[in-house]
Formats: sequence, structure tokens, C-alpha cells
Amino acid sequence: MMSEEGHATKTGRPPTFIEAVIVIVIAACLIAGAVRYWETDVHIALVLSATVASAVALFILKYPWAVIEEGMMASIMMGMQAIIILFTVGILIGTWLLSGVVQTMIYYGLAILNPSIFLVATLIICSIVSLATGTSWGTTGTVGIALMGIAAGLGVPPPVAAGFIISGAYFGDKMSPLSDTTNLAPAMAGTDIFQHIKAMIWTTGPTYVIVIVIAGIMGAGYSSGAFDTERVKAIQDLMSIEFRISPIALIPPILVIALAASGRPALPSIFAGALAGLALGLFEGASFGAMLDVMQNGYTPVLPAEITGLAEDIPALTALISERGITGLSTESIIGAAGVLNELLARGGLQSMTWSNSLVLCALVFGGVLDRCGFLEVILNVIMKIVRSVGGYVLAVTISCVFTNMFASDQYISIVLPGRMFKKAFDDKGLHPRMLSRALEDAGTITSALIPWNTCGAYQTNTLGVQTMDYLPYAFFNYLNPVVAVIMTYMGIGIAWRGKNGEPVMGKVRPADLQ
Repeated sequence: MMSEEGHATKTGRPPTFIEAVIVIVIAACLIAGAVRYWETDVHIALVLSATVASAVALFILKYPWAVIEEGMMASIMMGMQAIIILFTVGILIGTWLLSGVVQTMIYYGLAILNPSIFLVATLIICSIVSLATGTSWGTTGTVGIALMGIAAGLGVPPPVAAGFIISGAYFGDKMSPLSDTTNLAPAMAGTDIFQHIKAMIWTTGPTYVIVIVIAGIMGAGYSSGAFDTERVKAIQDLMSIEFRISPIALIPPILVIALAASGRPALPSIFAGALAGLALGLFEGASFGAMLDVMQNGYTPVLPAEITGLAEDIPALTALISERGITGLSTESIIGAAGVLNELLARGGLQSMTWSNSLVLCALVFGGVLDRCGFLEVILNVIMKIVRSVGGYVLAVTISCVFTNMFASDQYISIVLPGRMFKKAFDDKGLHPRMLSRALEDAGTITSALIPWNTCGAYQTNTLGVQTMDYLPYAFFNYLNPVVAVIMTYMGIGIAWRGKNGEPVMGKVRPADLQ
């Protein structure tokens, strides 16, 4: 049955709390089993979870199939921008690799960074770029890729590098007035963006200081080991032989950052960067057909692959090294550098994002059923009934955002749904709306990158080449920020009440004249 507006009429009853919990528990078991027990991808586990939720909605709650399907489609449409950006970033990475953009950034980065300052520098660089552009995805997809290459050259483990790249990228994303989530959260809570950013300083600032200290301590640990300068030189030499290392190659990333910083939308900014990479590749002598192929299928290193292939044939390898003019390096260093570059640079292309996008689609279908048929809503309502203090309210929002990120699989839903659910409760408590907007972004925005099947987790894994569960322990900012926010609220720090004229009034307890 369809309404006049073309939407399916909602005739099913809301699920009970027990029914909602059963569906969630079954889904959690399927997902956990796929990851831990069966050691397979979670795609089909999410499809089966969506099947269970749909069956309960269809046969027990009596929702028409049209309503369930509409929920799926609405969820997919909400995540469609992320899917298109994923494909576009794949194209961008391909063109940047063939034209030498990524290699140039890695080359210069290896020349100026060392292990002792790498993690701090990575955190700050990604924070600045993300703050200026308002996009964590754009940051990790540009400078993040180069920093992963620098980390490989310096001997910093990829999961550690990825964790600090993501920490910096999401700090800038949540604090930038150009970010879509930074605008969405106050819109859902009923405040303005500047009040929202002022409120976040209370919780984000201390967290950022903690993460910088951690980066400094961990970086000092890496500096205590032997710094393999020969390995760095081998990586630089192999890249400079195959590509023309020049400041000209920095034009595409500068263009992307400039477009994003000027307020241009993320998708056209990223695609402009891909086109700039295409133009640079043609200028460097690549054929148009080769550029089209790399945009579709990604880049495969040539010289590093040749060296790796001859690793067991030392005479042939020695001849190749002599022919390419590589001098002053041991054979072991050259083979090691080739292996690093093979692993690092063999990526990109539209097709490389197919795995991630199929995961995102499966997750969005499941999340759409949970949202449209009320499974998430009934659980959030129960949570609200057991909280009383301001700290409890913030904790409830935090848990709800993480929960929604896990089962709706999209950071926008994790802001919209809890924001809609908790707004009245925060208003009735007398809290300033910026308290809700801060809680939404402290948990909803940044924990999305910690969940493998969330749009953000899938993107970061595919872009940086590190599994979500591997970088998670080192994405300190993303999981410490919600913890710091809850603790500070329970301590009565940074609490804002709604004044008589709507202005924020700071205090541990609500002033008597406002009650």
C-alpha cells in the first residue's frame, strides 16, 4: 500500500524490547562469528542479519514488505555519497600513483622526517589538513597515503601509522566548521555551529593533548632502535628511477586541499584531484590508455616487481641493478625496498573499492531495516528511562551513537537517530543544546572509523591498506575522546545549561534561577 507521496504506509507495530534485543543479539553473533570463528568477511553475515530482521518485521511485527524495502532503499540513499566518494578515491589513487604524486610526497617526507618525530608530525599534519578542509576522508586519501609510505621507509609499523593518521584526520574533521558532521550535529540538537565548536573544545582539547603525549612517547621508542638509512635511500632511489620526483607532482594534492578549504564539496574536489593526476601523468609521458587502465584497475609497480621477481637469481638481479644505475646499496637493501614498494604502491583504481562498497551496501541494508522498523528506537528508549544525571545523559548518547554506528553502519545515522531520540530529554533537563551536539560528535563522528563494516571503517581500511581491527588500538583519539567526554561530564566539567535567553550558562549544577 502506498501513500499519495509515494511512500509505503507504515502499518506494522513497534517491536518490543525483547524482540529488538533478540534481533540485535543474533546479528552480533553472526558478525562476531564471521570475524572471529569462521575467519571470513562479514558481508554475508550482514545479509543474514538483515534477513533475520526483515523476517521478524514481516511475519511478527506485520510490516508490509514495501515498508521494509523502503527502509533499505532510504538507508542506501543516505550512504550513496560515501559509496561514490569511495569509487572516486580509488580513481584518484590510481592516477596519483602512475603520475608519481604519491611517490613524490613519500620521497620528500623521507628526506625531512625521522622515527622520533614521525608520529607527532603525522598527528599534527593530518589535523591541520583536516581542519582546513573539513574532511577526514580527503585527508587520509591524500597526505595519509603518503604518510603510510614514509612510515614504511622509517620502519614504523603500518597499523601504528594508520592509527595516528586517522586520529589527526578525525580531530580536524570534528572541529572544522567546513565539516558536514560538524554542521549536522548542531542542526540535530538545535544550536549553532559556533556554540557547538566551543562546547567541543572542553572535551576535544584535553583528549588531543593526551594523544600528542602518547605520540611523543611512542615515537621516542622507535628512535631508540637503529635507523636504517640505507633502506630509506633504497626506497628513494627506486622511486626516483621509475618516476620524476619534482615539486610539480605536488600540484594535485595542493589542488584538492585548496578546493576543500575554499568550501567546495568533497566529491568534486576529489575528482578534480584525480583529473589533475591524469593530466600530470599524460604530461610525464604516460599514454591515455594507460591512464584509463590505472583509473579502472589500479597501479602495479614495475621496477620493484622486476627486482622482487629476480630475488633468487642474483646474477640477473645484479645486471638489472647495474643497468638501472643503482649504486652504493647492498642487494639486501634493494630487495627489501622493492618489497616495501610492491606492497605499498600496488593499489588504487575504481575496482579496488568494490569490496568496501559491497560491504557498505550490505551494512546499510541491515541498518535500514533496523531503523525503519523501530528496532533501534525501542532500545534507545529503554536506555533513556534509566538515566538521571547529566553524566548519565551524555553516557547514554555515547553508547547510543556507538551502538548505531555498529548496527546502522553510517556516521550520519549515528548522529541523526540519537540526536532525534535525545533532544527532548536534554531540553527537559534544562541543558543547553550544545551539550547534546557535543555528545553526538564526540561519539558518533569519530567512532565510525573503528567499525570494520561502517562506511568510515571500510573506507579507511581500503585507503590506508590496514585492517580496521589492526589500526584500532592506535587510533587513540577516536576512542579516548568519548571516554574523556563522559568522565569530564560526570566530574561536572564543561557542563552548559540553557540560560533565560537561550545562552549557555556554565556550571556543575543547574543554577537555581534557571530551574
